[in-house]
Amino acid sequence: RRFNSLTLQLEGLKITKTNKYPIFIFLLLSYMFILIANVGIVILIWKERSLHQPMYLLFCNLSINDVMGNSLLVPRVLADILVPPSERLIHYYECVMQAFTTHMFSTNAHTVLMIMAFDRYVAICNPLRYSAIMSNKMVMKLTVSAWGVSFVLVGILLGLTIRLNRCRTMIMNPYCDNPSLFKLSCENVFINNVYGLTFTVVLLTSSIGSIVLTYTKITVVCLTSKNKSLNSKALKTCSTHLCLYLIMLVSGMILITLHRFPQYAEYRKISAILFNVVPGSLNPVIYGLQSKEIYKSLSNIFHPKRIMLF
Repeated sequence: RRFNSLTLQLEGLKITKTNKYPIFIFLLLSYMFILIANVGIVILIWKERSLHQPMYLLFCNLSINDVMGNSLLVPRVLADILVPPSERLIHYYECVMQAFTTHMFSTNAHTVLMIMAFDRYVAICNPLRYSAIMSNKMVMKLTVSAWGVSFVLVGILLGLTIRLNRCRTMIMNPYCDNPSLFKLSCENVFINNVYGLTFTVVLLTSSIGSIVLTYTKITVVCLTSKNKSLNSKALKTCSTHLCLYLIMLVSGMILITLHRFPQYAEYRKISAILFNVVPGSLNPVIYGLQSKEIYKSLSNIFHPKRIMLF
């Protein structure tokens, strides 16, 4: 039975009239904060020559990723909160685009944090060769590979879904993603499930594996080294990076777990939105406060040296 309608309906969040506006205001303020904080950090790193270091340039990828991911998602969710469920309509192609960016955003978060782990590893385990290894060319190569790998993997994921005929029009989610898109089909989605599962396993295994490997080597170097300043610097930059990674991992795991329990559909929908909003809000705060250089550059902007005129 084919029913390839181009107009789909988003189920959205089941919100009562009393909590409609508090949720709307919370999401709007979170989104504004994500925009201001992340764009602010990117501009700061771009303008301050002292911040033109691989660590900060790689972090820019995470900020750009957070802004893009949330900008293609939160405004749409905000608009849907204000209209009745029957009017939450979305064009099929817009839905595919939204699903692509959603998965691209979350995959990118892993690949970018993996190249940031590599950067920390080189800085601490190979400090003398750091500037030779992490040249501008290398930073560029790592950045392109992080985005490129995500693009190809997610492209295949969505390509497998687009080929299916659709017999339903209701997206059981506050926004479009791959599972909610292939659930519209009445065809056999075995290949989609296998690739989706393989994709998730490969991404998580390589991501967690690379973090464990680099951090084990960093720990060994710190324990055998008698250099106190190296150890404290390593601890500071690594704890920041690890903190960002764990936030992303935990929020992702909650979402994957809730997908397995249909009775918690509403919690799953809320966590799906928070999966994008929480890391996007916390990343610039954690990184900005932990990094001495960023903190110094910010305080120079907000507290310029007062010139005494006599």
